[in-house]
Amino acid sequence: MRATTTALSEAKRKPRRFVVPAACAAGLLGTPALSSSPASLVLFGSLEASPSVFVTTGAKLALDRVDREGFVALGSLGGQRRREGAATRDTAIGAVVLGYQWFRDWGVVAAYAGPEGSMEVVSGCGCVQALPPRFGLRLHGEVWAHPTDATLLAATLVTGTTRMSAWGRLAWGYRHWGAYLGPEIAFSGDGTGYRKWNVGLHATDFALGRFSLRLSAGLQLTGDQDPGPYLSLSVWTPW
Repeated sequence: MRATTTALSEAKRKPRRFVVPAACAAGLLGTPALSSSPASLVLFGSLEASPSVFVTTGAKLALDRVDREGFVALGSLGGQRRREGAATRDTAIGAVVLGYQWFRDWGVVAAYAGPEGSMEVVSGCGCVQALPPRFGLRLHGEVWAHPTDATLLAATLVTGTTRMSAWGRLAWGYRHWGAYLGPEIAFSGDGTGYRKWNVGLHATDFALGRFSLRLSAGLQLTGDQDPGPYLSLSVWTPW
């Protein structure tokens, strides 16, 4: 599971901007943010291509506006396919979490909690096994900080009880060429014993029309496979 936070940005025009977090269910996606938009709804999506594949989509809804302190809700739906020896595991997972975001001079802190559910199918060796649906609790926390006007520090942690899963990401970036550029490291694991590390570089908060994007690439390390490359893309836009 991973989580993704989402936000939109005009930091390209004004140097000191703050993050509006939001999450993507199976992979929380961090993205810095919109500073002065009247939008109360943000749509987001992400795709990670690697030895495992994950896609997610969702929305963030604020009672007032996404660029203001207050209560927010995140809804997301994602799917993952990964190899487990000779077998393949397909997972669908969704969540609806409610939370609150606090704005400070240096950035934004957000915390969420709510229900999640998952369904899994394991196939291979000529057989297919559908596992029973599971339901549980998701907890999600984020920090998006600007240590200086030109730098970004992002930390996200998401845990869930349906699959006893955890996903975390830590990234730093320096604003250059219209985006925050820098290193990232992410970890994910669940109750099956699966563990995965991503170590790479990201370009966060660059614009393409009305859309904002984050692109990441690097090396993926898992416990039972040889190291391999990963490439991920996150997109978000106000509605």
